[in-house]
Amino acid sequence: MTIERDALGFDAPAPLGHPGRAGLPTGAPTGPEVGSVVPDFELPDAFGRAVHFEQHRAGAKAVVLFFRSVVW
Repeated sequence: MTIERDALGFDAPAPLGHPGRAGLPTGAPTGPEVGSVVPDFELPDAFGRAVHFEQHRAGAKAVVLFFRSVVW
């Protein structure tokens, strides 16, 4: 397996020209802006149980981090 480093310093076992290593196209939506209010959502936890964002945080402030990785 060959690991290649891109211009941003990311190493991955995919060739530099592979579509999976491409960035977002210009003008692509990236989600809510930092500091904006997000709508309520529900996601499964590690055990498959539903977690409701608004209920879970119970009015407290929260940080939501979505880690995007193309190559695992």
